[in-house]
Amino acid sequence: MKQKNSFFRRFFLLILGFMAVNQVMAEDNGNDHLAQFDSIEVSLLTCSPHEEIYSLYGHSALRWHDMRQSGPDAGSDIVFNWGIFNFNKPYFVLRFVFGLTDYELGPIPFQPFCSYYQQWGSSVTEQVLNLTNEEKMRLKAALAENLKPENRIYRYNYFYDNCSTRPRDIVEKCLNGKLEYTQREDYTPSYREMVSQCTRNHRWATFGNDMLLGIKSDFKTNMREQEFLPENLMYDFDHAQIYAAGAYRPLVKERRMPVMPGVQVIEHDFPLTPMECALILLALTLIIMLIERKTGKRQIWYDVLLMTIQGLAGCVLFVMLFSQHPTTSTNLQILLLNPLPLFFIPSVIRQNVTRWQKVLLIMTILYLIGGIFQHYAEGMMIVALSLLLRIWPLQNLFVTLQPFSKSKKVKK
Repeated sequence: MKQKNSFFRRFFLLILGFMAVNQVMAEDNGNDHLAQFDSIEVSLLTCSPHEEIYSLYGHSALRWHDMRQSGPDAGSDIVFNWGIFNFNKPYFVLRFVFGLTDYELGPIPFQPFCSYYQQWGSSVTEQVLNLTNEEKMRLKAALAENLKPENRIYRYNYFYDNCSTRPRDIVEKCLNGKLEYTQREDYTPSYREMVSQCTRNHRWATFGNDMLLGIKSDFKTNMREQEFLPENLMYDFDHAQIYAAGAYRPLVKERRMPVMPGVQVIEHDFPLTPMECALILLALTLIIMLIERKTGKRQIWYDVLLMTIQGLAGCVLFVMLFSQHPTTSTNLQILLLNPLPLFFIPSVIRQNVTRWQKVLLIMTILYLIGGIFQHYAEGMMIVALSLLLRIWPLQNLFVTLQPFSKSKKVKK
């Protein structure tokens, strides 16, 4: 019910936003009307993260505020939000997995926009942009063009085309001069490091990201690539200068905080961490091996269970190789987690385990070598060790199904 109410609320706000923005954008943009932009403020809004999983990375939007006291558009206050998506769209989950999620630009009245983040305890920071009237006029035309039905939907890309990069790009295109950013010294984090910083209080979210992100996410990034995160863009805008006609002017002329940070309700993750779960798996594997030593019988059911989990997890990673999500196409964790175990289950059930053990040994060795080049998800090295212990030559160090010394005594 809560999800339905939220959907209808967003739908209602979008209707109000489109009604307001149609009136604002309907004005003539001719040069004779440049003076009307004296009362217009354009701002970058940066919303701090809150504890919903889809909001751990923050959000950006543009505010268009007409501060006139009289006139047809007096007081109009619209937020241009490139973060609108519909959970109820057919095959949403499947499209998301393959990186085929469509987002769209939607206008929302400023006060309801702020109220939404206020109720979650997030802050909203406003950076008023130091634009000329001509630049505001260009921006208005660009926003009107972007709002057309054929233009407002775009293919979302988490690192390269999202709610943070879209406002930046449209502002840059409307400037008369060149926007020059101040480079941060010795700040070249990888995509994985930046994402992990956002999910630092949610270890299972970090685990999921680290499972799906491939080796390319461990490469160092430049300043522009780092701006996929709203708070990085906010920092860069604060230190940016517009160079035009032989002079510099700051991009941001004023900074405000229309919504102060509030109290956030932290939703606790699964009580066990990924590392703790991996250690439990290792302990269970050792216990099974002790049982095998005592009974003299291999516990085939445990091998089948491990192979099933390994194979199903591998199916997910295999599918992600064909996803349009960035940095997922080259994931070395597929050396350990792939669909191959599922094909060997019938032979293992028939207690013909030799071929599978050879395959698993090769997979595990390659996986361990890959760990030199790619950061693996928390606990995955322990998982690899647990699987390695099920390989017969190593298992013989712990399990003696027919002790030689015992058979020697029987002969006497």
